[in-house]
Amino acid sequence: MPFDVVVAFFILGVVAKLMRAELTFPKGLSQTLTLFLMIAIGLKGGVALADHAHTTLITQALAVIAFGVVLPFIAFPILTYFGQLSKVDAASIAAHYGSVSVGTYAVAVAVLDSQSIAYEAYFPLFVVLLELPAIAVGVFLAKGASLGSERGKLLHEIFCSQGIVLMLGGLIIGWMWGEQTQQIMPFFKELFHGILALFLLDMGLVAASRLSFLKSTGSFIATFGVIMPLIGSLLGGLLGNLLDLSVGGITLLAVLGASASYIAVPAALRVALPKANMSLSITASLAVTFPFNVLVGIPIYISYGHWLAILG
Repeated sequence: MPFDVVVAFFILGVVAKLMRAELTFPKGLSQTLTLFLMIAIGLKGGVALADHAHTTLITQALAVIAFGVVLPFIAFPILTYFGQLSKVDAASIAAHYGSVSVGTYAVAVAVLDSQSIAYEAYFPLFVVLLELPAIAVGVFLAKGASLGSERGKLLHEIFCSQGIVLMLGGLIIGWMWGEQTQQIMPFFKELFHGILALFLLDMGLVAASRLSFLKSTGSFIATFGVIMPLIGSLLGGLLGNLLDLSVGGITLLAVLGASASYIAVPAALRVALPKANMSLSITASLAVTFPFNVLVGIPIYISYGHWLAILG
């Protein structure tokens, strides 16, 4: 089969939307699927963290945070110089591409599991860490160091966003309660792929619905939505190799570098950058980058991970 079975559900969603089929997800269900994936990823990472915590992990975590800081600085000049976007819009999009997509990460994990490719089990920690620095850099690029009265609101949106609360909370619960989490793991582990399939079906519908807006924004957003993931994955894979990660670990760091946020960052930037055109950011991340990564990028990143591992 050319695609993993869960990816097939994304294609189904896109096709259904393009055919104008009467298929919609209740808002509450869409939210529930997202919450489930965040908690499941955090829990599994926390349990693994309890078993694999070591001093090297601190170095890796700091390197991942630095990676999250660098990515927006790469995206920003591309957006302003080649895309001729305003400073605020460019900073907003750069922040989205410096952060991560939980959905893309979940798909990558499912594909690696299906191919029996090992990866560091504590990787959800890196997912959480990469949610934070890009937002701060995006605001800095747009406004400089001054936030004034908005600082408190921004910090609240960052640290109290559902992605951070649920993934970090799940990580802490899995880490502190360890073996006791086995009582609930049949729900979060056994149902993971089924929930992911439903999530991707919904994402297919959403991505296809954004295609009409993509036509009105010109070719630059579409081009950037492909080029930037390739740049991020290239750097992420090199960093993973430098950190001596496994083939799966190199692949996942490439995936995180290639993905773009559509949950945590939009919520935070609505407060910090109210004048930014969020439609540009969401369209780029959901209508271009997410489909590209799910359908084309992840297989490329897996091959890239194997290649880097061979080179040593």
